[in-house]
Parts: sequence; structure tokens; C-alpha cells
Amino acid sequence: MADNVDALLSVQGVTVRFGGIVALDGVSFDVSRGDVCGLIGPNGAGKTTLFNCLSRLYQYQAGDILFEGRSITAMPTHQVAAIGMGRTFQNLAMFRTMPVRENVMVGAHSRSSAGFVASALRLPSVSSEEKRLRRRADEILDYLALTAFADRLVGDLPFATQKRVELGRALAADPKLLLLDEPAAGLNHEELDDLARLIRDIRDRLGMTVLLVEHHMSLVMNVSDHIVALNFGKKIAEGTPAEIQNHPDVIEAYLGAPA
Repeated sequence: MADNVDALLSVQGVTVRFGGIVALDGVSFDVSRGDVCGLIGPNGAGKTTLFNCLSRLYQYQAGDILFEGRSITAMPTHQVAAIGMGRTFQNLAMFRTMPVRENVMVGAHSRSSAGFVASALRLPSVSSEEKRLRRRADEILDYLALTAFADRLVGDLPFATQKRVELGRALAADPKLLLLDEPAAGLNHEELDDLARLIRDIRDRLGMTVLLVEHHMSLVMNVSDHIVALNFGKKIAEGTPAEIQNHPDVIEAYLGAPA
């Protein structure tokens, strides 16, 4: 692969093994700044495994991952948000007994400058910081049309609304790269259209690069500038939506027969 000077993220020959199972086998691709990159493949292709490597939840046995040209291989998990990566999860991971605003503020805390001692002593600087984080959370709630739910407990809300809250928490950290893990799961047709518009707006108006794992092919083809296809842990295709739609290996992976 030629060097991509515009790459925000560069995955280089990443291999992950769980015992005798190879979950990722030498996967390489770049995500350019300002792009929406779709990551597709059948169940078990290795998509979420790769996301967990990016989040430093999984260790890879070979290869490297560069973010803004810097290897994250030895980086602890808690530093991932600080360098500019935000993530949603396939299964909602929120504080269900906390209000919506506080859930979103959790994301903003990754950008907090208040230290442990200052927070424990409730110094004036901490109060000022909390007000700033609350303002940021309210901006995100307004952007996602969640203001009316700000004081509601997350666990009491419909599934689609909970997914927006989780997205809000990721956005509150002002990530350079937003990792969306199956954001369309459980959404109806109208909600899918809204999500497509939102993903494009996050890229165009907020200036965030997006890496999207998704099974809804219509959504992926609609919003992606670039698509990477995996199957059985290997990259089988890479290119524009039109190139991927007509790629014989992708068609075979999904239909189970040669094109």
C-alpha cells in the first residue's frame, strides 16, 4: 500500500489470534482525514475485533496502528479518547440510571483538565470546569435534538433515543475520529434516513472523520466515501461504494456463491 499523506488512521498488517482462531489476518487500510469510511463484512468477519483493537481493548499479535502518524500499540486504553478517538458500541454501554445530560458529560470529561486532587477538594477551578462541560453537553443535546430528554433517565427512553445519547457522549469528547459500531441496529426506515443525514453532517459541519461498521448496506453505500470489506478476518476488497458493490469477492462473501 502506498503511503497516504492524508491518512488520519493507518492500520498496518494487524493480526489478532484467540487461541487457534485467527480473528484478523494481516489487515491493512488507511482512513483519510475528512472521509466517512465504511467497514463491512458478514458476521464474524472481524469488524468489531478491529474496533476493539483501535480502542485498545484487544491486543494484536502482529502489525501496527498509527493515529496521526503515531503508533498506539503500547497506548493504555484510557488515553485513546484523549488523543482524539471517540466510539459508540454495538451493544449500548451507558449509565442507565443517570440522566441524559450526565451521560453526555461523561464523554466531555475525557477533555477535562481538572486533576484528581483539585476535584477531590472541589477547588474553584473544578466548578468552572464543570460549568464548561455542562455547556458543552447542552450544545450536543441541542445538536442531536435531545434537549427535551436532558433530565430523563437514559434507561427510561426508547432504544433509538438511547442510541442518540450514546452518540452524544462520543461527540462530547470532540474526537478527530469517530468510530460508529452498528449505529443503525434496531432503527426503522425513517430513523435510518435521519442517521444518514446526521453522519454526513458530523463529517461536513463538525469536521470529524468517521469509521463506520454497519450491516445496513444501503446506509453504508449512501454515506461512505471509501469502503473496506472484510471476510474471515482478511481484507477482501477496498474502494469506492460503486467499486465495492460490483466486486466479485464481496458479492461471494454475502451471497455465498461466485458472482
